[in-house]
This record gives sequence, structure tokens and C-alpha cells, in this order.
Amino acid sequence: MPRQIVAVAPRKAEIRPYGDRGISPREVKVKVEYASPKHGSELAAFRGESPHLADYYDEEWKLFLPRDPDGRQDAGAGEWNIGNQWVGRIVEKGEEVTGYELGERVCGYGGIREFHNVDAIDNFYLLKMPDSMPWQNAVCLDPAIFALGGIRDGHVRAGDRVAVFGLGAIGQIAVQLAKLAGASYVAAVDPIPGRREAALLGGADAAYDPANEDVGLLLKQDTNKLGVDVVIDTSANELALNHALRGLAYGGTIAYVGWARPFKGGMDWGREAHFNNAKLVFSRACSEPNPDYPRWSFRRIEETCWELLKRNRIDCERIVFPVVPFEEAANAYETFVDREPWRSIKLGVSLVD
Repeated sequence: MPRQIVAVAPRKAEIRPYGDRGISPREVKVKVEYASPKHGSELAAFRGESPHLADYYDEEWKLFLPRDPDGRQDAGAGEWNIGNQWVGRIVEKGEEVTGYELGERVCGYGGIREFHNVDAIDNFYLLKMPDSMPWQNAVCLDPAIFALGGIRDGHVRAGDRVAVFGLGAIGQIAVQLAKLAGASYVAAVDPIPGRREAALLGGADAAYDPANEDVGLLLKQDTNKLGVDVVIDTSANELALNHALRGLAYGGTIAYVGWARPFKGGMDWGREAHFNNAKLVFSRACSEPNPDYPRWSFRRIEETCWELLKRNRIDCERIVFPVVPFEEAANAYETFVDREPWRSIKLGVSLVD
């Protein structure tokens, strides 16, 4: 039987078999070669910390409202296939499928498992990959979407000075996108040395450690006391936000991309935030309508990111790190994504024999 990575309890993953099935006339079967999980919202569910467990977001009211007590999702209830995106080859196709061929290399959304059956008719999310496209670029479509949303919501323009706080996959890609947008200076901020090094290799002009350096002062020194025009904050950390406010130019903008948990204390709105007319914009690329609607939509952001990744304008090969074999993936998820995230940027899983 084919196998998959399964969350079996809060903070516990295992490799388990699953029941496969034949494809429908409109589906293709893909043999997965590489895959990657999310390190943000999926991790919250894995830890049993998601706000969606006890509450739900009501699209009409635009509020989180309590679930009916009988419909509450207990933390860790049930088992689910961990993973977000995968790359593989089509090994079967249904009789109604005309847009794809056997052996074609594709990328899609779904858990880390050996095979995926995917609807192949009018499905934007079954993406064809040219041979020149690294698999690491393909599985970074999801973080790229939110990085581009932050760049756009922060209104990064040619010549701007930018700082990116938090150097997971979203932050790493935001560094590259800021440079592509014409930023004259990009600083990368994260306490993890390996992530700072990756950002410098990705084009950052400077990299700073917020745990041991006065980042705000350093940003002001680098910009002749003006500060950075835009901060892209993917860290979702209140102490990082203090650093960001300290290094932001008067009247500058923070695009807050990270999905924060309740702050535990230490957020100080009475210092630079109060004196420097800072603008704080919450950025979530998939919230519709887009701030630039109707010209821009979530689909346009997705299409733009895929083209940039496909043409290798964004380089994700060093961002997907480490890459582990499928047999080690359950333990690697517990280690590199949950317990010791400082040892990774974005976990990759190889299912290639």
C-alpha cells in the first residue's frame, strides 16, 4: 500500500499506509518525487494551537465567532495528511483529460504522500513545470504568494530602503522580491545565523541579529539616520515589531505578513510608534478583495509568483533546507518544523528512489 505522513496526535507524526483508489475520467495520478510542508498555519494545527479549533472565521461578519459546542474541533482530533505542496510525474490519466500527458512534470497542493489523484480539468492548481524549473521553486509557490502580497501592501518602490524581519521561506523570498522591485537597500533580520547567511546569498545588503544587536539603530545608521521606508514583518513576534518600529523611517510602512499568536508582553507602543507616525498594514494575500482590487486579485498574485518562479527570477534552492528522504520525514517534521525550527528554513522531502 502507498504511504503518507500523518499527524496522529498533537506534535506527533508517523508514516502510515493509506488506501489508494483508481482515477476518475477527469483525474490524473501523480507519482510524487518531492514535497514540502508549511511552517506556519499547518504547524499551528499540528501543535493544537490554531484559532480555528474553538472558533471559526465568519466571512459575512468578518469576525471569529465561537463554534457550536457540538462542532468544536478538539486539538489533535482525527488524523490528517501533513504537507502543503508536491512535485511529481503523471503516471495515469483519465479518458476525459486532454491538457496533460503521461510523464509530464507537475506541481500541486496536498499532503506528503507517494501518489496524488488530482482533478485535471480546469484546475489552476495542477501546474505544469518546465524542465529548467527546480523543484524547490515549485514547492515555494505558497510562501512566494504571501511574500509578494507583503511587498505590494508595503508599496515597495524603486529606490526604497527595506528591512525584512523573519527569514523563513516567506521572508527569504521577500528579500529577493524587494530587490526585484528595485529597492536600493535590503536588510534581513533574524536571530538564526544560517537564515541570515541564506538571505545575504539571496541578495540582502545587510543581515542583523535582533537577539544581540540594536537593529533599529543599525538600520538608522545604514540610512543616514532616516530609517527604512518599508518593513516586511513575517516574524509575527512582538519584540521584532519593536525593532521594526525603531528602525522605520518617519511616516514609513510596516506590512505585517506573519500570522501572529497572542502577544505575551513586551510590545511598547509608547516609543517610536507614537512619535514617528508609523503606518502598520496587515497583509494577507489570499484575503479578498485585494487592496488593489479590481486590478489585482489573489489569482493574479498566484500567476505572477508562478511566472517568477518558473523563470527562475526567484531562487529557492537554498531556501528548501534541509531535504530529507521520505523514510525520515515524520521525525524530520517533528524536529525541524516543530521542536527545533532554528535548524531549518523550509523542510523538503525527497521520495525519489
